[in-house]
Amino acid sequence: MKKHNFHKILNSAKQTIAIETEALSRLQKSLDESFVQAVEKILVSKGRLIITGIGKSANIATKIVATMNSTGTPAVFMHASDAVHGDLGIIQKDDIVLIISKSGNTPEIKVLIPLIKNFGNTIIGMTAVKNSYLGQKSDILLYTPLEKEACPNNLAPTTSTTLQIVMGDALAVALLQTKGFNEKDFAKYHPGGSLGKKLYLRVKDVVDSQNIPQSSADDTIVETIIEMTGKRLGATAIVENNKVLGIITDGDIRRMLQKNMNINDLKAKDIMTLSPKTISQNALAVEALKKMKENNINQLLVEDEQGNYIGMIHIHDLLKEGLL
Repeated sequence: MKKHNFHKILNSAKQTIAIETEALSRLQKSLDESFVQAVEKILVSKGRLIITGIGKSANIATKIVATMNSTGTPAVFMHASDAVHGDLGIIQKDDIVLIISKSGNTPEIKVLIPLIKNFGNTIIGMTAVKNSYLGQKSDILLYTPLEKEACPNNLAPTTSTTLQIVMGDALAVALLQTKGFNEKDFAKYHPGGSLGKKLYLRVKDVVDSQNIPQSSADDTIVETIIEMTGKRLGATAIVENNKVLGIITDGDIRRMLQKNMNINDLKAKDIMTLSPKTISQNALAVEALKKMKENNINQLLVEDEQGNYIGMIHIHDLLKEGLL
């Protein structure tokens, strides 16, 4: 790559970011009571937030819908063009409609607004032109002040869509904070994600109840090694009457061999570690991970509410669940 091209490309990127950063600063300063009204209106609504737009604004609308739904505000996307060809049925009595349009004067928006007005639904407009059709006909206006696009031809939606998406994020965050929406609430909508697993996945959901390494105190070392090898968890619990007496790990076996001890003369109880680390089956899986890290171990013995041994959880089990 030629040196002058290198600097030209970097300067172009920096200029784009600078233009959009300045626009965001203006957006922040322009926020007024209309934004508060929009948040309060959505908060008390018994319906959903219908978000619509056309072109690039429609793409932004779909992103805002996803953000709203994931943060506890029921939202539905409706394409402005499709709305006038049958999709108006999406709008229900108590719904609020957020219309996004840079110019606020597109033909589809001009057709759509009177129809929504006839339904009696509240319209929140998001536009860069206050005196546009959308700006004048909205019940609440979210103004996204735009001086110029980052596009050198001032044509491609760049700065304008950045302003729209940030205004949508501001709405979503203001709504979730006002409602007291917390991590546990967020996890309800993301049960398959790592956060959801951290807040809901319990040890009993991870432990393998069909693969329980268990030996008795009087088992020979050979029997103990066979049990450990068969269950493939690198350890076995030493149990008596369903209660944990100790644990033998791969490390215990290696240390025994290093000492040149005669395995024919030894029992499991002779090399087991007393008072091993245990965890309740009802504990969160993330708590098991924390305990393993704190004690620099790879497994924990799992007990039920009565303190009976029910299995072993290994760090690899937590790795599979994406908790690391």
